[in-house]
Amino acid sequence: MPESQQQPQQPQQPPRNGGAGPEPTALVLGGVRLADGRTVDVRLSGGRIEAVGTAGSLVPGTRLDLGGYLLLPAPAEPHAHCDTALTADMAGPVPYVPGDIQRRTVEAALLQLGHGATALRTHVSIGGVHGLRSLEAVLEAGRTLRGLTELSAVAVPRVLTGAAGADGLAMLRDAVEMGAAVIGGCPDLDPDPTGHAEAVLDLAARHGCAVDLHTDGDDPARLARLAAMAGGLRPGVTIGPCGGLSRLPLESAGRIAERLAAAGVTVVCLPQGDCAGLEQQGMRGARPWACAPVRLLRAAGVRVAAGSGALRDAVNPVGRGDPLEAAFLLASRVELRPQEAYEAVCGRARAAMGLAEVRVEAGFPADLLAVRGDGLAGVLSLAYSRVVVHRGRVVARTSAVREYCDSAAAVALDLPRQARSQSGGEQE
Repeated sequence: MPESQQQPQQPQQPPRNGGAGPEPTALVLGGVRLADGRTVDVRLSGGRIEAVGTAGSLVPGTRLDLGGYLLLPAPAEPHAHCDTALTADMAGPVPYVPGDIQRRTVEAALLQLGHGATALRTHVSIGGVHGLRSLEAVLEAGRTLRGLTELSAVAVPRVLTGAAGADGLAMLRDAVEMGAAVIGGCPDLDPDPTGHAEAVLDLAARHGCAVDLHTDGDDPARLARLAAMAGGLRPGVTIGPCGGLSRLPLESAGRIAERLAAAGVTVVCLPQGDCAGLEQQGMRGARPWACAPVRLLRAAGVRVAAGSGALRDAVNPVGRGDPLEAAFLLASRVELRPQEAYEAVCGRARAAMGLAEVRVEAGFPADLLAVRGDGLAGVLSLAYSRVVVHRGRVVARTSAVREYCDSAAAVALDLPRQARSQSGGEQE
């Protein structure tokens, strides 16, 4: 049976490099395989990749032997709901006391860090009886996690138009002042969805913030209007999960995809299922869930990233928060190639979040994921053992051991077998 143990490391100060040679605190990842098939050493220093050389060629500071592992740029989680995560088994209403939200956010972020996501964007509802308390708790959790993972918050108001919208707009402005990195919204929940999107985009333009809108995307006219408004807005506009696009006629969905591509809008799909924002619409069970039409969007030139969404909450009580599972589902259900599927949870996800590009090359940020396995298709299928590197140091490890009972088949195939105790019994 597989057994896994996650071991987040304690924060350290990043090393400084003032000399020509490798400094004593440099870390060498030794004998690791790259996606192109090469086996190399990778030296990390000062939070970046300092050198990539043939196996055994780099003078180590500290050496970590990763023989049998595949080394990849670390994935990121572009669409989480940490304030509601890990609440599926709670009896009664979900508590929204700041301390509870902070604890859930930290636990959810560390769970996803153990899977390899060194950055996470979480959507946080603001307004109503809770005001900005949930956002404040999530931002405090982000400060607690500094050095382990990068957590950014999307402030998500419910209503921004009409008489009721004045309070929502004021609260959204306050959220930006508090430190919300991204301005969000749920146009589908507002009586005036187009007005809602206009308000968000206008505020983002004035504050220089990114936008991340939560929408099912089942209204072609509304998406066309959004694309027209979003064109040229920097640092960028993201929408998701857009499962409703899959329910539109193919020709209509194709035209919308072309407009989204022309406007530079990124779509974040959720291969594992819907999430809390759409649950609030009362949509769960009302119509079948569908992932956004990834192949159609990609064919039109839309940048498509993938996220996890719900994590063991009312929407998905068994969510894993695992980027590699999202990539696996894209490869198996949507029929993307493994490289394309991983790019959706890695390069595309990082770009949607405004993060620096990561490659396993000298000079790039040392945010990396090592997974035991020979190739990308293999690690997407059986990604048990993982080593996660953030800013040049190991921040989490998961180790899995599989053994088989003593049998003729295990002996013939040279499979790992269970050890026997001194009393003659088998140990797992």
